[in-house]
Amino acid sequence: MTKKNQFWRGMLIGAIAGGALSLLDKQTRQVMKESVQKTSSKVSYVLCNPGTITDKVKETASKIKTAAQQVTEDISYITNKVDEIRELTPQVTEILKETKASFSMSEEEQLLQEVSGEEENNN
Repeated sequence: MTKKNQFWRGMLIGAIAGGALSLLDKQTRQVMKESVQKTSSKVSYVLCNPGTITDKVKETASKIKTAAQQVTEDISYITNKVDEIRELTPQVTEILKETKASFSMSEEEQLLQEVSGEEENNN
């Protein structure tokens, strides 16, 4: 035998020996017994009801697909809203500047601006 085969053989023998020694403890045996019973009942359920398991897997896959589609739609909606905000920002900025200018002008300046604006419209 090659050394590689002996290594894996030794690992297997060591694992079996360790498992057997651990079963000398009563509590460990009880836990293992319960674990084996649970596992075997689950395996037998799957073997007896493969259609049920298949249906559950399909249902879960469908829910995941629906959730992914919803997330995609939400991201698209948010992206569109961000683009709209980018387009509106310069307009809003200009409106705010105009509003600030009109509030910061004195009455005389406003009258002068109105009069000069009317004169320009008349020419």
